Amino acid sequence: MDLKPITTRTKLLWVALLYFAEGFPFGLLFDAFPVYFRMHGMSLTEIGLLSVVGLPWTLKFLWAPLVDVWGSRRSWIVTCQGLLALDLGFLLFLDPTASGSLAWGGLIGLAILAATQDIAIDAYTIELLDQTEMGPANGLRVSTYRVALIIAGGVFVGAAGLVGWQVAFLTAAVLLVILALISSRMPRIAQGLQRPPVTQWSTALAHGFLNPLTSFWRRPGVIAVLFFVLLFKLGDMALGPMVRPFWVDREFTPLQIGIIPGTVGVVSTIIGALLGGRLTKQWGLFRALWVLGVAQAGSNLFYAVTAALPRSDLLMYGASIVESFCGGLGTAPFLAFLMSICDKRQAATQYALLSALFGLGRSLSGAFSGVLTQSVGYAAYFTLTFFLAWPAFVLLPWVRMWIVQAEENPSDLQPKEGQSAQKA
Repeated sequence: MDLKPITTRTKLLWVALLYFAEGFPFGLLFDAFPVYFRMHGMSLTEIGLLSVVGLPWTLKFLWAPLVDVWGSRRSWIVTCQGLLALDLGFLLFLDPTASGSLAWGGLIGLAILAATQDIAIDAYTIELLDQTEMGPANGLRVSTYRVALIIAGGVFVGAAGLVGWQVAFLTAAVLLVILALISSRMPRIAQGLQRPPVTQWSTALAHGFLNPLTSFWRRPGVIAVLFFVLLFKLGDMALGPMVRPFWVDREFTPLQIGIIPGTVGVVSTIIGALLGGRLTKQWGLFRALWVLGVAQAGSNLFYAVTAALPRSDLLMYGASIVESFCGGLGTAPFLAFLMSICDKRQAATQYALLSALFGLGRSLSGAFSGVLTQSVGYAAYFTLTFFLAWPAFVLLPWVRMWIVQAEENPSDLQPKEGQSAQKA
């Protein structure tokens, strides 16, 4: 059956919708649920462990081939969105004051479903867009993803302070159902990507996964650079899981939390990332990494000072805005560095591996955040996160070597003919 051509405007509308659907569950899990559970008495240790629940986003490349082999992109997306709504409804019927295996199972299921949805959405988007449409689509998908974070972590948290948590989360579940119904109308793609037969997956794995990995491994200083990727945002990531519980323990209302860290904070991060990108272009990548990295680490001290003093609305608002803004500053050169060190012919796999390493640091640091905060208190823990950022700066000489190599002789990033043949 012949399929009608899809206009660019229609494609961009679907990209906006789908990436809103990507960001929404992520915002619920990492921004809304910590507030919800802390207000119902969950310990800081358990809230810190919510970061481990997010591991499926880091490890999703492990089952991504299943999405390629079985079913259509649309069926994966619609099924995941429908099951996300059911999972969220299931969590609402559980007693939040007694977090047991059922609650943790529901949260893990939420993360797995959301990560699987992301795999299918990313694949569908790649198939949907032409090369000339990639630029506008990338800007749109980042923007709508951030809007989803604001809705999930800001609007819904704030609404919970007005209408109650049950109504707020029930509304979120209904929104997921609506997204599933809309996604069921996704246009079919006339010529999708050619999928290799199952019998060829071992060969595809060798060329598509092992070769990019060994290409990295052959470069001098690789251990130091990989540790830099793991550690550069460690202080920032270790702080994150304890921010919203801190707001709850300082007796701020859900409305205040939704407006300031949930909305103003996200907007501050976006502004910081935009400025960080501009400064990276003006200063160069290496200078931006260490200068904006210092700003990123130092901003944690604003929360440390705020925690050491009696409650002050002004101090809390200022700490949230400064920390979010500086986190965005540091993110811009860091992501630029990750992209710059990837071989252009193997960029997708290498960038996915680097992102997984970065995500692993987020999950592991978050897992210990609650235990440490419960032991030493917020002020001491927030101060510790400042020092956690500094080991990455010791590795900057090796980072600089890779940056210079990428800028002066990018062809060196690509494996030589003989090396490729030998490794294959």
